[in-house]
Amino acid sequence: MADQKPPSGEAAKSAEAKPYVVLARKYRPETFTDLIGQEAMVKTLTNAFAADRIAQGYMLTGVRGVGKTTTARILARALNYAKPGPAGKGGADRPTIAMDGYGEHCADIIASRHPDVLEMDAASNTGIENIREIIESARYKPIIARTKVFIIDEVHMLSKGAFNALLKTLEEPPAHVKFIFATTEIRKVPVTVLSRCQRFDLRRVDVPVLVKHFDRIVTAEGATAENEALMLIARAAEGSVRDGLSILDQGIAMGSGAVTAPSVRAMLGLADRGRVFDLLGALLSGNAAEALAGLASLHHDGAEAVQVLADLADAVHVTTRVKTAGRDAAGDALSAEEKRRAGALAESLSLPILSRAWQMLLKGIEEAGKAPNPLAAADMVLIRIAYTSDLPTPDDLIRTLGGGVVARIIGPAASQAPGRDAPTRGPLNAAPPAPRASRPAVVAPIELDDSGDSSSVPPWEDLPPEADGIDTDEGIDEDTAPLVPRFNLNPGSFHEVVELVGQKRDAKLRIHLEEHVSLIRFESGQDSGQDIRQIELKLLDGAPANLAGDLGEKLTKWTSRRWVVVVGKGHGQRPIGEVNREIAAKQLAEVTAHPAVAAVLRLFPGIEVKTVKALAGLAGAKKREGNGS
Repeated sequence: MADQKPPSGEAAKSAEAKPYVVLARKYRPETFTDLIGQEAMVKTLTNAFAADRIAQGYMLTGVRGVGKTTTARILARALNYAKPGPAGKGGADRPTIAMDGYGEHCADIIASRHPDVLEMDAASNTGIENIREIIESARYKPIIARTKVFIIDEVHMLSKGAFNALLKTLEEPPAHVKFIFATTEIRKVPVTVLSRCQRFDLRRVDVPVLVKHFDRIVTAEGATAENEALMLIARAAEGSVRDGLSILDQGIAMGSGAVTAPSVRAMLGLADRGRVFDLLGALLSGNAAEALAGLASLHHDGAEAVQVLADLADAVHVTTRVKTAGRDAAGDALSAEEKRRAGALAESLSLPILSRAWQMLLKGIEEAGKAPNPLAAADMVLIRIAYTSDLPTPDDLIRTLGGGVVARIIGPAASQAPGRDAPTRGPLNAAPPAPRASRPAVVAPIELDDSGDSSSVPPWEDLPPEADGIDTDEGIDEDTAPLVPRFNLNPGSFHEVVELVGQKRDAKLRIHLEEHVSLIRFESGQDSGQDIRQIELKLLDGAPANLAGDLGEKLTKWTSRRWVVVVGKGHGQRPIGEVNREIAAKQLAEVTAHPAVAAVLRLFPGIEVKTVKALAGLAGAKKREGNGS
């Protein structure tokens, strides 16, 4: 291959004089007027400089690309701004935010080559030796400028020793020294350093502001850009000006000076927003085939599978905001057409459906990101969402159970007579109907009497509050008792002894008492004026030999009473665990045979009742009735 001749003449001089500079550097702000999206900080600094209230240290924090280092350089330029001439005719020789053109030191400060403005990257200079160099340099006055400025970027990377060495100088620096720190991890900076600085949180730049900024740069570059393309870039930047300019630079190069929405989507692997709303509508209407076809089409056009799931989650979020707070809550990042689509979905979808879709998409994004085949994982996520779109929500379930036998256990709010078919449930992705004027129907617990009859069941709100763990034998009013468990430190039966062992979290001992012992005798008496409780047990297979002594020692410690536990050989009662299992089996059979439960089992094939729990409120009500109260 023949050697190519190097450019000569004017072409060579032009190439050497104007090397290419990326947009993020070329259009870096040089004054506070050029800085976008940080109005609060600019106003504060303007007033402080005007009143000569300049701090000795500044802490700039924010996400990447919002202008922390740029702000530090502009601040250093403002501190050292000097321009020849009378003050009233453009001259200046004092710190000022209003910089009229370049001063004596501005060019060198912006180019980061001024001898009195020292920049240090704490990520590569983390040790105490580097800070000692700064402290030693701070003793000497500036060479040519008014103020010596130390800019430390990524200051959170400094070691603990470096921070400690800096504290004294930072708190009481010489009059000619200022410190400016920048960090993305403000929580990693010691509070002792933060307390010695004025802190400014640089905010993410809003999408509309970024779009206007990008449009000005495109015009200055002599290129063209669609507004939708700039919106896509601004959203992808996530508030970072530098990230957005890097993407814009790439988009101008890809389109040969013309930035279009399709080219930006292809470049970033984004999905068409309108097609994302179409895909979301198909998902939440249960059309799995259409949803899979939509995902395949988006993937074929260059959209990444994980990014499609993220876009779906974003669409669900926007739709939920619109549903709860109106269309104005969609924000300025969406076009008018996208707001219309979000509003249409919000009208047809209920909040429970949207919340469930949001949770499933979040889980799906995590799964697809870790999967060896993200597209296959995304397919499975969409199938799950589509096939759960018609699952009932709790309010749908209550409305569905609102007729027939179930209406009799709900209370006076039921409207259908016993034996009438339950109403057919409508589509679950439709908006819920308006609530009735009467009080809401709430399913009450099923109370079975000794005969198994449940024809008369009180409504839920008529029941006393639960008082699980409260010893009602001690005269506690269940209606006003606090809903906290309390130990019964005076057990009057072997059952209460077992409960106390369980409350003390001695699971091993409780299992032995329930399964491996038979109670022969439980007595209480007096010995020399002292209460004594006596328990005689028969040890069964599996019981440890020292069970009696262990139980007596622990009961004496827990209750502050004397307990005597002995092992006998007489005939005892059946183990508590065996009796409890028989009772539980009988209760389970009774509840399963109840017409209301049977209706639920028919409505949801495949489910079964596992356990039955007694409500303390019902038990207390029965006890009061039995006492005649």
